[in-house]
Amino acid sequence: MGAATAPALRRLDLGWFVRPGAETADGRPRVEPAFGYLVRHGGELLLFDTGIGEADEETDAHYRPHRRPLREALAAAGVAPDEITLVANCHLHFDHIGGNPLFARTPILAQAAELALVRAGEHTPEPLVGFPGARYEELAGEAEIRPGLWIVPTPGHTAGHQSLVVRRPGGTVILAGQTHASASDFAAARLAATAAAEGALPPLPEPDGWPARLLEFDPRRVLFAHDASVWEAGSAS
Repeated sequence: MGAATAPALRRLDLGWFVRPGAETADGRPRVEPAFGYLVRHGGELLLFDTGIGEADEETDAHYRPHRRPLREALAAAGVAPDEITLVANCHLHFDHIGGNPLFARTPILAQAAELALVRAGEHTPEPLVGFPGARYEELAGEAEIRPGLWIVPTPGHTAGHQSLVVRRPGGTVILAGQTHASASDFAAARLAATAAAEGALPPLPEPDGWPARLLEFDPRRVLFAHDASVWEAGSAS
């Protein structure tokens, strides 16, 4: 397909894993997808998240991942790895960076706070991050990386979590990574902000600063790393 004809935004199915009940809101195990996103913007192809990496035996036993190789997913989209000019990960846990080693010498954007966690150890398997030819470009906060393409810090799941804002003529799309477990959770946070703004009496959820910044981009759609549902403006705002 190639960069010139690839869809403007394409979700890549990169497998799934089983989140144990100890990590879910209702205490029951939940099977979650692992998505990456291929973005065509200004004649370039950017990849946001690269799939589930090989972890240690303990981690694999804990999450029981089923991996779909990134090379296979890209081929199904008609794209070769060497057509990707820029990579960004929402954060550097193993289930978001499995395909990073395919991109030796390709810039990989990450927040300084996230790279600090990696350097401190026990954040993610070293071979997934420190592979030969790894070229991380360290960001210290918000950055317009290309005209109309923004990386915005969204700390919470990790200190260096980040989201990608894609300005398009048909409306802004946000790739929110793991800011929320689901689109419904994002919608609930959005409604809580609306309720507060309209004078609802407490108790109300405590707002975070970063969702307000994301909403300043007036997103039409918000997509997530581990949820197939999509938040759309007007559907739950």
